[in-house]
Parts: sequence; structure tokens; C-alpha cells
Amino acid sequence: MIQVDNLSKNFGHFKALDHLSLNMEKGSVYGLIGPNGAGKTTLIKLLNGIFRPDEGMITVDGQPVWENDALKERLIYVSDDLYYFSMATIKDLAQLYAGIYPQWNQDRFERLKEAFPMDENRRLIRLSKGMQKQAAFWLGLCTMPEVMILDEPVDGLDPVMRRRVWSLMLQDVAERQMTVLVSSHNLRELEDVCDHVGILHQGKMLLQKNLDEAKSNVYKIQAAFPKDKESAAIQALQDRFVVLHQETFGSVCRLIVKGEQAVVMDKIRQMEPMLLDWLPLTLEEVFIYELGGIGYDIANIIL
Repeated sequence: MIQVDNLSKNFGHFKALDHLSLNMEKGSVYGLIGPNGAGKTTLIKLLNGIFRPDEGMITVDGQPVWENDALKERLIYVSDDLYYFSMATIKDLAQLYAGIYPQWNQDRFERLKEAFPMDENRRLIRLSKGMQKQAAFWLGLCTMPEVMILDEPVDGLDPVMRRRVWSLMLQDVAERQMTVLVSSHNLRELEDVCDHVGILHQGKMLLQKNLDEAKSNVYKIQAAFPKDKESAAIQALQDRFVVLHQETFGSVCRLIVKGEQAVVMDKIRQMEPMLLDWLPLTLEEVFIYELGGIGYDIANIIL
């Protein structure tokens, strides 16, 4: 559906994206995460055809995005930093969108008044940030997009509205095979909705996997060894496996290990631990420890 190949973007001497590649399947929800300054917003603007790549190519169904008006009629972008015309009402923008997007669905706009209980005749700039964000989703969903690109999409929405918006989007993913790319720092929320996840760091893709796979080969192990075997046991694990983080609480050693679970657990059992426990990581923990594995400072983070 969406293919990004060898993409680079520079701003003067600063390289915002460095030969980045990713692939998004049709009808999936792709979570784009990364620390501040990783290049997420730059990538999103390139995907929307706002910026032009310096190198590489972005295609949707094999068609390039840059200066492709017909393709952009099938995309909708909801930014974290919304802008509306000073005199515009929701009703005014509905008329504008109807003239821009060929697939605009007026019946759906009328039906979604129940989901977004706002006065469509009020000027948008007089609404709160949360209500402006609701209006963006209301209008965006009625364009019947094939691709929805979101930057911190539900920031400012109350918990009930967040759930309602995600429910509407996921309904379109299931029924119309809409493809969603969402960038957010709310990793707990992404964990509930994403099929795939990509971790962006310093303009490069650090990790790109199915969400279940991303969580399955990094996990937390808690073990306690006899004092005379503890150092040797930990060293043996570090020699054979990728240990992303290690800390000790009394006699219990906590390790964040990357590798095949059955192989790692079998190796530890051979060392005859007094205590052994295995815990899956959350997406937030995967993010933190993957970055820690490449030198990102996590020394003061306690999970």
C-alpha cells in the first residue's frame, strides 16, 4: 500500500531522515514512534506531499505522492497543530471538503453529528483544542479516505471521545480496508490499536515489526542465583545473548534480554536459579530498552 524506499531529507546541513525505508500494508494500523527530534514529523510531511524528498521515493499503490493531486484526494491528514480559517464554521468546511474530496459522504457527515455533538455553525477558532480536534476527525472521516495519517491524533480529547474516535477509525480499517499511520508518544494507546510498529531514531528506522513480534523477542527476566554462582551466570547470559539492561534488587537480578525465549530460559535453568520468572514487556518498555541498546541514556529510568 505505502512504500518508502531509501528516503532522505536534509534541512541545510541537518539530515532529518537518512536513507529510511518502510512498508505499510493495506488495511493496517502502523504506529510510528521515536524520541523528540527523531524525524517523525518530517516523515509525515513527506508522506503527505508537503515536503519533497532529497533522495528516495514514496509511493501509494505504486504512485508517487509528490505533486499527485489525484492521490492526495484519497489521503487525509490530522495534524497535532490544527489550523482553521478565522471565520470558518464546521458547516463551511464541510462544504469546502465536499468540493475537494470526490468521495465526500454527506450522509455520513449528518450521521456523525451524534458522535460529535457540536454546533456546526460555531466558528472553529472559538472552540477548545479538544473540540477542534473532534471537528478534524468528523470532517476527515467523511472524506472516506483510503489512507489516514495522524500526528498525536487524540491529544486534547477526553477519555470517552478518544475511545469513540478510535472506534470509528478502526471500523473503517475493518470495513473499508483504510490504512492508518499514527505518530504518538502515548505508547499505551498505540499498543491497543496498532498492527505494526516502527521505531525511528536520528532519522533512521531502528526497528520495524509486527507489534506482537516486536514484543515477543524482548522480555524481562527476574532470577536469583546462589551467591557463588551469580556473577558467572550473568556473565554467561551476556556472552550468549543481547542483554539490553541489567539491575539488581537485593538477591534478585532483573535482566532485559533480546533473543528466543525458549533458548534463553533453557540456558538460565541450566544454571539452577533459586528463583526464575519471565515477564513480557509493554510497547513502552520495548521502546525504552531498544533505544538504550544503541546508547540512548536510560540510566535514570526505572520501570
